[in-house]
This record gives sequence, C-alpha cells and structure tokens, in this order.
Amino acid sequence: MTKSLLHSAVFRRSLAGLAALFVVLVLVVLFFPWDVLRSPINRHVSAQLGRRFEITHHLSVRLGRSTTVRANGVEVANPEWATEPYLLKASVAEFDIKLWPLLFGKVELPRIALTAPQFGLQIEPDGRRTWALSRDTSDESAVPVIGSLLVDQGSLKYLSAAQGANIAVTFSLSPELAGPLPLSYKAAGKWKNEVFSASGRTGGVLQLRAKTQAPFPIEISALAGKTSLKAQGSIANLADLAGLDATFDLRGRNLEELYKLVGVVLPSTPPYKVRGKLARHGKVWAVSQIQGVLGSSDINGALRFDQSAAVPVLTGNLQSKLLDFGDLGPMIGATPAASKAAEARAKAQAGTEQPGRSPASSRKVLPATILSLARLQTMDADVIYSAVNIRHVQALPLDKGSAHIKLNAGVLQLSPFSLGVAGGSVAGSLKIDSNVAPAAFTARLDVRAVQLNQLFPKVETTRSSLGKISGQFDFQGRGASVAQILGSASGQVAVLMGKGEISNILLEFIGLDGGEVVKFLVRGDRNVQLRCAAAAFEVNEGLMTSKAIVLDTTDTVVNGRGQVSLAHETLDIVLEPAPKDRSILSLRSPLRIGGTFASPSAGPDKGALAGRAGIALLLGAINPLLALAATIETGPGQDADCSEVLAQAARPNAGSRPAATATR
Repeated sequence: MTKSLLHSAVFRRSLAGLAALFVVLVLVVLFFPWDVLRSPINRHVSAQLGRRFEITHHLSVRLGRSTTVRANGVEVANPEWATEPYLLKASVAEFDIKLWPLLFGKVELPRIALTAPQFGLQIEPDGRRTWALSRDTSDESAVPVIGSLLVDQGSLKYLSAAQGANIAVTFSLSPELAGPLPLSYKAAGKWKNEVFSASGRTGGVLQLRAKTQAPFPIEISALAGKTSLKAQGSIANLADLAGLDATFDLRGRNLEELYKLVGVVLPSTPPYKVRGKLARHGKVWAVSQIQGVLGSSDINGALRFDQSAAVPVLTGNLQSKLLDFGDLGPMIGATPAASKAAEARAKAQAGTEQPGRSPASSRKVLPATILSLARLQTMDADVIYSAVNIRHVQALPLDKGSAHIKLNAGVLQLSPFSLGVAGGSVAGSLKIDSNVAPAAFTARLDVRAVQLNQLFPKVETTRSSLGKISGQFDFQGRGASVAQILGSASGQVAVLMGKGEISNILLEFIGLDGGEVVKFLVRGDRNVQLRCAAAAFEVNEGLMTSKAIVLDTTDTVVNGRGQVSLAHETLDIVLEPAPKDRSILSLRSPLRIGGTFASPSAGPDKGALAGRAGIALLLGAINPLLALAATIETGPGQDADCSEVLAQAARPNAGSRPAATATR
C-alpha cells in the first residue's frame, strides 16, 4: 500500500511538473520578445529572396495551426529589373501563415490585412514576375497562395509589356458607407495599349483564392479605348476570376476590337450596345440573356467561351428579329454609308474633286479593306445565327437568313448558309482557309425561285414582270479582302429563267424601237411572254467570259456576249436584239454595256448606229418620207431553242454561246 501511495505521489508530482512546464512555455510564447528576432529574420528572408526584406518596427507572433504574424512597418523590395522600388510597403501588415507548407518552401497565407499598402506588380514577357518570392522570379511555384486580402487605403501599380498594361490603382475603405460595398477604387493607365480607366466598389474583404468563403460583391465601370463596360455582381475568386456571376452592359464602336482586349474573335460590326449575364466556372465563360443592338440591328441569344482546351472554343446561338443589311458591311470590309458620306464631305471641303470630272470613274466598289484573317487561327467556333427579317437592302430585297458558323483549325465555314431573296432563296456554303497565304476562299451557292417582279423593287418597269430566276455560283479565290478574292476568282456562274412575262418597255429600249416607245408613252406599258432567259459565265482569275447570254420573248430574241472583269471592276457586254415583228423607227443597233461597277454605262453601239443613221440622212435628202424606210425592221428574229439554251447554260463546261435557231 505504501508503494502504491508512493507511486501515486510521484505521478502527481510528474503531472504537476508537466503542467508547470506547459504554463512556462505558454508564458514564453505569449511574452517572448519577438522583436529580438527582427534583425535575424530580415537577414534570412532577404538572403532567401535575393532582395531586401525588412520589418522596420514592432513584430509580434501568435502561434497556432495558422500562425498569426503582425508587423509594424513592412518593406519588400522588388527585383532589380523592376520599375517600381517596392513589391509591398505598408505601415502595418497582419497575416496568417501555415507553418507546415513553409517547411517545404511553400508560402500559404490564408489571410492578409494591410494598412496603407503600396503595391508594385510587374510581369515580363519571359515570365519573370515581382510577386514570385524566390531568387528565380520566373518560378510560378514561388508565388504565395493568398486566401483573402483586407486593405483600408493605398495604391497599386501594374506593369505588363505583353498585355500592353500600365495601370495605377488607388483604393480606400469607407466603413461608414452603407451596404456591402465599402471598398472603392479608381484605376487609370493603359490596357492592351489602349487608354484605360475604371472605377467601382467591392466588398471589404477581397477573396483572392479562398474557395470556402461566400462570393463577395463587386461593381465596375471601365473604359478601354472606345469600349465601355459596366458590370455588377459577385465573384468568389478574384485571382482567377472564378465563380463570377454578374450582369453587364457593354458598348463600343466595333465588336472586332474585343479581340485585342479579351482575345475573342468576333466579326467587324457597326457601333453596338449589348447587355446580359456573365458567368465563369472553371475556364468556361458563359454569356446568357444577350440583348442588344449592332448598328440598327437587334441581337439576342447566348454564347460560351471555353478556354480549357489548348485552342479556346466559342459556341452559342444568336438571333435577330430585325437585321439591317447595311450592318453586315463591316464584316466584308465595306465602308458604312455614314462613313462614305463623311469622306465625300471631307473631299468636297478639301477641294480634291475636280470640276467636270466624275470621281466614280476611278472609284472602286468591291471592298478592299484587308480582313484580319490570321485571327481565325487563334480559336475555334460553332455558332448558329438567324435573322427573322432583313431590312434596308439597297440592291436586293432580302427577307430572312441563317448561317451555321463553324471555325476549326483556321478554316471558317458558313455551312449551311441561306438567304431569302425576292420570294426565293440563295443557299449554299462559304469557306475561308486562313492556313494558306493568301487565304483561300470557296463559294458554292444555289439561287432558287427568285421572283423577277420583286428583284428590283425600285425599278418601275419590272413591277409587272413575272417569272422565277434560278442560278448557280461556284468559284474559288485567294486574297485578304473581298476585292482580292473576287479579283483572283475562278469558277462558273449561271443564271436561268424559264417561262414568264417581262415588261415590253425594257425590250423596246434595248432595241431602240422608237415606234414602240411612242406607243408605250401613249398607251402604257404591256407585258410580253418570256420563253426563256439564260446567262452563263466562265470565271478565270477574275475575268468573267460569257458562255451564253440569251433572252427570248414572243417579240424579240436578244443574244449577248462579252466580259466582266472582277479584278478591274469593268464591264464590256454587247446585247444584240432581233425583233420578231415589223416595226417602224427601229434602228436594230446592238446595245453595249460598259464602264465600271461604280459608273456603268449603256447605249447603242456607236459604229452600227452611225451607219444606219447615215443611210437615213441620205434618203432623207431625196424625200423625208423615204427616211422611214431605213428604219423598217423586217423581223428576222427566230425563237431561241430554249431547252437547248438552258441545258447548255447550266452545264459547267459549256462551250461557246448557242445561236438562236428556228423552233416555230
């Protein structure tokens, strides 16, 4: 029993000793003069970083699973290559640090609170960054893992040559502000080498990498170049922009400019205003509930931009209730109407247009603006677009359209592609391969059931014409602009029309039949039966050479021949009318269509017309009544063999132009 008591007393004394030792250790920890370690810590950290680190005033430490360090006066210098002298300079810095990862050289700071901090962040194109806490500042593993950041007021400068960024930010915490956004900030400088400014508010605690914390609110109003952004929402991870959920209002002069700012390839457009919801989860950006306008056209739908793969992918579905066709001009390098008017006014004011000389004779019509086709290799895409109604078309009456836009490995395809035109349709595929230089372009289009009386709504003489036009366009070209592509194009073009009715006044003007024109002016226009019409061209390096041009009616057979140069934008077409009835005042002169695309001309063949006019003058010298004899047309025209004409014009490798043959 005595031994048992002895053992019990020894045990109690041992336990008391351990308790006393623990109390002493706690007291040592609590009252340890950590300031005596400031100099050794400063020297050790400076040696490890290869740059000056200094705690200038008081140091205190509270040990635990996450040790809390408080330092009054902290200065962390930047590497010698940096522009700013300090990575961080603050009057007070308090942070939690995990000791276990620190033993393996990894700095994890779950929380940082700074008073009056000044940051100097800089990253070089070779990967060096000032915030990598190592002698090797290109080592990404040396970047500290920071959870949350609390600041009261201070400044930040960010430099990145690769991003074209030079931004200065000031921020201040105002606890007296009501609501969840007490931290306000202002930024100014350059982003992507564009003038940049931003302002807004956020929550008081910035979640840089914490995933367990609730997302914190954020508001921003930013301007980069001519692009402005307003957004409001929340974000869970500021460093990676993960967990973003916000509404936005985006405005600018051209969607194409977003490529420079955010790396997304979008078509060239007129000025735009777009709003919607923006979210990011992982490496996927999602834009939903899109509503906006591009020029005079509306746009709505949803898009996703996935950056998880080596090549980012844009997918989505977009619609327009109303598409102004003029808004598509910038996509193919065409100058908007407003810009053309401004250019014309500027030239007139500068006096560059000489009196008596038409500038249209040398002006080009096909868009020559160089398209940014190299950007097609930076991402892939799969987007469906449709327009319910198309308006304000100057040349063609379009009513609807759709396209499946596919971009893969630098090859852009619109397949299928469809447009409603004058009661009919134009459908097919377009393809641009940007992997070759110059880029290769392929177009295969089918025209179906286009109504003749709707095709030229502004031409009065066609409104009573009836008939359906079909055609095929199949050609390839190379170039970086529409003008270059068409100027180098080779392939086939054919336009066909079967039975119908056509305004007689058109035929009479073609044949210069004065008698019929007089009758038209007295009795009005009338329609004649159209038996067939065909025009087929072979295209070789931008030169369209006719294979068949035939228009056959009950009154007249018109045969044509000639060339159209897409490279020089010139016309040289001769139409030879052969009336089938006897007509007074007909000069039977071929009609020559010439000039340029910008300034076409049409008139009788001057040589043939001069010969007929000379005979009329000679006879008129004997007896004025006999002058009419030279204008009497005996009607040698024959019906064209329409089935053969249409078949031959439709054949891709048709031979020479078929002649009119008798079928009556």
